[in-house]
Amino acid sequence: MDLDWNDDELLDALRDALTTAEEVPRTFVEAGKAAFVWRTIDAELAALTYDSAWESLAPAAVRSESATLRSLTFASDGWTIEIELTPNGVLGQLDPPEAGSVSARGDGGEFATADIDELGFFTLRPVPTAPYRLLCTTESGTTILTGWITP
Repeated sequence: MDLDWNDDELLDALRDALTTAEEVPRTFVEAGKAAFVWRTIDAELAALTYDSAWESLAPAAVRSESATLRSLTFASDGWTIEIELTPNGVLGQLDPPEAGSVSARGDGGEFATADIDELGFFTLRPVPTAPYRLLCTTESGTTILTGWITP
């Protein structure tokens, strides 16, 4: 390959590269995206076991104002993730406690990431505004994926 290109040759090469990128079939791109979703197939799936919003749906519940805090609990085989949704962040704890990382992911990609400390605590900021799931990865290699969370 000749590295001493003149401007016209460089522009032709760039034009060819852009044209080639536009020629990729849409079905091929969608298949690639679908394959990427399978990266978390081995994750422990944590189901929603408690949502404080359920209490406001009870017939006897009467509130003059809505709560600014929402609590959720997700559980899987051997793991629990408790979170609180606040206007300033998603506060959470992994039980049993273990250090690692957590990310909020939705259809639009990754919204926020944070470290999980050795006591299992984490804070995600900014608060996602679209539906998302939490993906927790511990230092021992366990991956836990929650159900969908709607803000």
